[in-house]
Amino acid sequence: MLDNLKKYNIILASKSPRRKELLKGLDIPFTVETMDTIEEKYPNNLVGEKIPLYLAELKAEAYTNNLSDNTLLITADTIVWLEGKELGKPTDLIHAKKMLQQLSGKEHEVITGVCLLSKQKKVLFSATSKVRFASLTENEIDYYLEHYSPLDKAGSYGVQEWIGYMAVEHIEGSYFNVMGLPIQRLYKELTHF
Repeated sequence: MLDNLKKYNIILASKSPRRKELLKGLDIPFTVETMDTIEEKYPNNLVGEKIPLYLAELKAEAYTNNLSDNTLLITADTIVWLEGKELGKPTDLIHAKKMLQQLSGKEHEVITGVCLLSKQKKVLFSATSKVRFASLTENEIDYYLEHYSPLDKAGSYGVQEWIGYMAVEHIEGSYFNVMGLPIQRLYKELTHF
């Protein structure tokens, strides 16, 4: 499949083990590379999908000088959007608890921006999934924080973990997008890259 990609060395520029796992599911060869020097900040006037699109493109631009003629770079960024505000990755467990309390009993959006970059072409796209959380007790939130690692996840939760099993009432859109990569949409974009 995806014979059009055979001319590329595909690089996933992400520290996320979930993105690596999802991309592996497409059965295309790729390597993972990361940079520690990318500061994930965006202009204050950006809202909604413009935030992860900006950050995905920012990450891609950091690799521009390292691209060879046959490199295809994939970068992504995911945010949780609740009541007109971005919930990124928590700074500590206290912040994570506050985020989960905010999400409790409410619907939020998970938005992922993706950038595909080669020397010849750049494609930006985003995907949005609506997620409805059940009301969470303090004990449930504390249990999750004690047994799982929320600090590397937008909105402080991983849908593929315990909290996703017991708290997610409804998802409208891609489940894989909530994990961090809209893999079906990525596949579609790769078919004609």
